[in-house]
Amino acid sequence: MPQSNAPVWMEGETSRQAHTDLPDGSFERELGREGFYGPVSHMYHRHPPTGWSGFEGPLRPRAFDGTRIVQTPASPMEADVLFGNPALLFRYWKTDRTMDHLVRNSDGDELLFVHEGALEWFCDYGRLALVAGDYVLVPRGTLWRFETVRPVTLLLIEATNCSLHLPDRGLLGPTALYDPAVLDHPRIDEVFRRQQTEDPWTVIVKKRHQLSKIHYPFNPLDALGWHGTNAPLRLNWRDIRPIMSHRYHVPPSAHTTFVSERFVVCTFVPRPFETDPKAIKVPFFHSNEDYDEIIFYHAGEFFSRDNIHPGMMTLHPSGVTHGPHPKALKNIYEPKTAGTNEVAVNVDTRDPLEVGEAARAIEWPEYAGSWKAP
Repeated sequence: MPQSNAPVWMEGETSRQAHTDLPDGSFERELGREGFYGPVSHMYHRHPPTGWSGFEGPLRPRAFDGTRIVQTPASPMEADVLFGNPALLFRYWKTDRTMDHLVRNSDGDELLFVHEGALEWFCDYGRLALVAGDYVLVPRGTLWRFETVRPVTLLLIEATNCSLHLPDRGLLGPTALYDPAVLDHPRIDEVFRRQQTEDPWTVIVKKRHQLSKIHYPFNPLDALGWHGTNAPLRLNWRDIRPIMSHRYHVPPSAHTTFVSERFVVCTFVPRPFETDPKAIKVPFFHSNEDYDEIIFYHAGEFFSRDNIHPGMMTLHPSGVTHGPHPKALKNIYEPKTAGTNEVAVNVDTRDPLEVGEAARAIEWPEYAGSWKAP
């Protein structure tokens, strides 16, 4: 954790403020611990830290193209795991059908992100109308299903045996990033009441990563009412007002949207570029030695990466420095536009991630070489 009384050393040519006033001709690299929350140093190099000529062995940056996934299983509980570790499962699911069963994840809280489509989402607590760009935080054990309005693509991020909650805004106050007033909860409305039929329903329950079925002679989403502090909530990325500084490129941790015990979820949304002429305008090179990083590219143009389109995912494991591609680096001080135009979901995990077979089938193997300058 951060140590406010830790000594700070300086040696050679350096800047006195990270991410600004870099020595002429240098490239800054941040060496951090505990994500972006712990002790940190900044190194100033003659060459870009990603200027490698090749890799050998299993450690390398990796990219995957979700648009190549054509079919997925009939149930979200059967969706293939793309990436995972003991505290996290990252799954991807597509359907053009209305669910004919209910599901319950009893292994941990789950975060749904609607990448494409529109749906009517029904759960123990009521109904939510969801569209592309919506997050839904689903407490562990919640029963749910949906009716498809337009074909749906979902990310399912499970906090295995853990919980998900909102971040502490600290000095910024409770309304920073997004006001809690924009969070929606499911409603017991007329549409919800109409689906409370006496028709038989099957519930698929995931527990200890095994699936079981429970059969009912009626629809178990039959709540008359509820009250409490444990309920699903909805947040759309369009309601996020990004934290930024006109004089300093803030780290990804400033965009933290949800927090679990062993990982965090950040959301990158459009924002103005920094205006200080000596502040860098692109993500800084960083060696994050304690966390693996997944980025899912949802919409827009991804200014720090080449050959990336919506639906793709990148995995930057700890042990490999990562940062902007050469083309983006050319605009480090003078961007071509007034601001970014990208939406992405970033998951930083404290434990190393395993890459699933389904992810390997859609991998772009040349990604590690994409940092080579033309």
